[in-house]
Amino acid sequence: MPCVPGLQQILIGQDFARSHSCLSVGPQGDPSRMLRIIARAALLAGALALGACGFADSRAPVPEFMRMKETEQAPPEPPPDVKRVVREQIDVVFLNTSYPREVHVAPPHREVRGPGWTACVRAQLTSATGTALGNQTYIVTITGGKVIDRRRAEADDICGSEVYEPI
Repeated sequence: MPCVPGLQQILIGQDFARSHSCLSVGPQGDPSRMLRIIARAALLAGALALGACGFADSRAPVPEFMRMKETEQAPPEPPPDVKRVVREQIDVVFLNTSYPREVHVAPPHREVRGPGWTACVRAQLTSATGTALGNQTYIVTITGGKVIDRRRAEADDICGSEVYEPI
């Protein structure tokens, strides 16, 4: 049977041409030698996995060149002109088939979970069947002068205590 380099020789970098020992793979092999080989393979795999983690964050106790740079935060947006934004994007806030009338807006508030602004919008709406729905209030999220989201206002929102102005 030809002599094949063992995993141990490969892992520790021994030159097989100079080494005369071969890994015994039969039942007569040394079990402790096989355990050492498996242990070294596990250590190598662990080292490779840790090396793949990438760079440390900006506050990690490692040399400066290994730290990730902190991302610069963009300056906050100025408050949007809610009247203009809602007037120009009324079809984003309300469905065309709801025929929004008497549209009023409240002053904007800085978005809690993002860089934009939120504002309450109230209007008289009509259902798809043509019946009057009455006053309906929505909260719109405005980022970069565009309405990016809208949802119906709920009882725990601040829309009930806002001061509204017509658009």
